[in-house]
Amino acid sequence: MQNNLYFGTQNKRHCAAEGAANPWAGKKVLIVGMARSGIAAAQLLCREGAAVTVNDMKPRESFGEKLDVLNDLPISFRLGEDGIDALAGQDLLVISPGVPIDAPVVKAAMERKIPVTGELEMASRLAKGSLVAVTGTNGKTTTVSLLGAMFEAAGKVAHVCGNIGYPLSAAAMESRYDHVIVAEVSSFQLETTETFHPLTAAVLNVTEDHLNRHGTMEVYTGLKRHIFDAQDESNFAVLNGDDPICRQMAEGLKGRVLFFSRLHEVDQGAFVRDGQIILRIGSEEKAVCGVDEIRIPGPHNLENALAAAAMAFSRGVPTPVIRQALRTFPGVEHRIEFTRELDGVRYINDSKGTNVDSTIKAVQSMKAPTVMILGGYDKHVSFDPLAEEIVKTPLIEHCVLIGVTAPQIEAALRKAGYTAIRHAASMQEAVETCRSLAKRGSNVLLSPACASFDMFQDYEQRGRVFKEIVGKMQ
Repeated sequence: MQNNLYFGTQNKRHCAAEGAANPWAGKKVLIVGMARSGIAAAQLLCREGAAVTVNDMKPRESFGEKLDVLNDLPISFRLGEDGIDALAGQDLLVISPGVPIDAPVVKAAMERKIPVTGELEMASRLAKGSLVAVTGTNGKTTTVSLLGAMFEAAGKVAHVCGNIGYPLSAAAMESRYDHVIVAEVSSFQLETTETFHPLTAAVLNVTEDHLNRHGTMEVYTGLKRHIFDAQDESNFAVLNGDDPICRQMAEGLKGRVLFFSRLHEVDQGAFVRDGQIILRIGSEEKAVCGVDEIRIPGPHNLENALAAAAMAFSRGVPTPVIRQALRTFPGVEHRIEFTRELDGVRYINDSKGTNVDSTIKAVQSMKAPTVMILGGYDKHVSFDPLAEEIVKTPLIEHCVLIGVTAPQIEAALRKAGYTAIRHAASMQEAVETCRSLAKRGSNVLLSPACASFDMFQDYEQRGRVFKEIVGKMQ
């Protein structure tokens, strides 16, 4: 995905060598998008001596106290405007992941020959340490968190960052040359990478998502594969051997390809044999642990565990350390997260289920009758596969629909022959409806299959609201 939207000098490990001239000092940089990554980018570039201007369409008061960390820095604020006027005199435009490459301010910058880059690309040039990275439609947060735990158990300082809520720019300010940076990378961020160079990178899976931004599956798939483009023969490319799109990605890669599979043995990578996780790179083969020893449940988490194990092994983490991490890692917040049991009903927060495939995996993980909450922001995807899975899974006894996509999800469910449908106008009403429908021994599952932006700031806020409502019930 060569966009030629980059700035700065190529260097050996994405950061200037010690004692080298600082390419950012004195540069006039406009940062557009003041979410977490934009704020961290401003802090990092100020540290590097750049003259920073920050911009967002939202006015200052809408941020509350979030921008207060920038108050004592030499920063110009251009808030409550589209950013085009702020381009005058700038040497570089840095965009946050939420700003698409076809945004008016990006087009205006390119017309004026102002280089454009993303926060991830910029930060990767300044971060120190060994970089590994994970992308894919689902499983990214669990995999990078588990991988970080493996590195930490091996005695390394690991910065788990990127699209996980802790920006790479923030990690770059803390990183040292003997640290490991474990980056979760989204397709939005990969739109603007050019020299981003993970020593080991993985694509976990590719299913339909974010077509409202990327337009076609071909573009979306190409962006995922782009994570490997700067690699060389000494690096590793880790791919899901059970995913046909991922298997096709292996063709033409420069890095050494490792597959992971829970269904069949692979020549190089991670797989399951007789209930045991096996790692094989080159002629070295190691048994790690039994599948039943992995603490995080579900077949999708077995895939995440295999991917993390293959990545850790490729970076020299010993198998006993990998084994211990797999046995002890508890999972991540908002991903099939047990919240509370009340009146014999288990409440499960899967707010991170922001697309159809992710929610299908949550449905497949249910072991008891379940009432589930679905719906949210429209990403222009089909809900038919989810409806078909729900019909195939008699444990899903009722669906309570919320948000903008509620009519679309209802249409897909009814098309598949499913009629146990209710609607709710808010999360509070949805949880109360679920409580009235759930019987003792059942689950209430929040797994929306949609982004959250129609009703919430992000999936984290949605999950917290769900947990707060459940926590207050008596």
